[in-house]
Amino acid sequence: MNKIVGILVALLVVAAIIVIGVYVIDPKLDFPLDRATVPMRFLFVGVGLLIAFAVYYATRANNAWVIGTREVVWMAIGAALYAVFSWLFNSSVFIVPSLSQVALRPAIAIPMFFGYAFGPVVGFFSGAVGNMFGDALTGFGLSPQWSIGNGLVGFIAGLPLLFSNRKKSLDTVLLGGGALTLVGMIIYLLNRTELNRIFYDDNKGIYGDAVISPYIAASLLIGFILVVIVRFVWRKNIDIATAVTWSMLGNILGIGFAAISDIWINGFTPAAAIVGEFLPAAGPNMIFAAILVPLLVVAYAAVRRQSGR
Repeated sequence: MNKIVGILVALLVVAAIIVIGVYVIDPKLDFPLDRATVPMRFLFVGVGLLIAFAVYYATRANNAWVIGTREVVWMAIGAALYAVFSWLFNSSVFIVPSLSQVALRPAIAIPMFFGYAFGPVVGFFSGAVGNMFGDALTGFGLSPQWSIGNGLVGFIAGLPLLFSNRKKSLDTVLLGGGALTLVGMIIYLLNRTELNRIFYDDNKGIYGDAVISPYIAASLLIGFILVVIVRFVWRKNIDIATAVTWSMLGNILGIGFAAISDIWINGFTPAAAIVGEFLPAAGPNMIFAAILVPLLVVAYAAVRRQSGR
């Protein structure tokens, strides 16, 4: 398939699924979207799609953008797995203290791995479509810009395929991720009074007015430290080191995109968006990336060896 046609079709399919989800599925859910915010949400969906297309266009000569039957199959599998496992953890695992509905989600390792193993387009589709259907199965209102953010997580995790020498990119990506982690920590330290608006406790008289736990902010730092450990302990295994390092960057930028969009969509202050949404989502995700992505990479390598590929 012609590269540009394949990319455009994949992105348009994601956009179409999101539109159908918002107008057909979302009104039937337990917590539907505020319809007044839909146009702004779609604006950020468009921005996210344009970001993905711009990266493709700037590197369009690279074979990482080839989409054939194999990639289409992996898109469907990745999206299905992410949807099912997101639903399982959204339904059964505790909600992370935050400004809005943020669940502990180890399933984030799925779009990270699919992006790294099968390319950025597969990662984008798996993250965006899988998140949309995972939220729908849970009954959450569909947040299309957060689905695009999840798509960007998988998309960025797949970008190492653009480099002929993946090892050279690792230190730059690690330094960039470290700088962004530091910025997140500083923003938290300057805004430690942001509230955990989804926590209520009648016995203690807490009604959405408790501050967000410092452990949530610390999770981002802990996650980054774990990524650094993986990067250097497995430095001779370039697949593990690259997958985890780029997944870390994808997590920061993808979840950051979604959280920052809520400044305009939900009227959050920048501090509230970072402390109340970004840190509670990105911090645990980083820990899962450091722990689960290496396991998936090792398992996939073993399967490939057994199959002779």
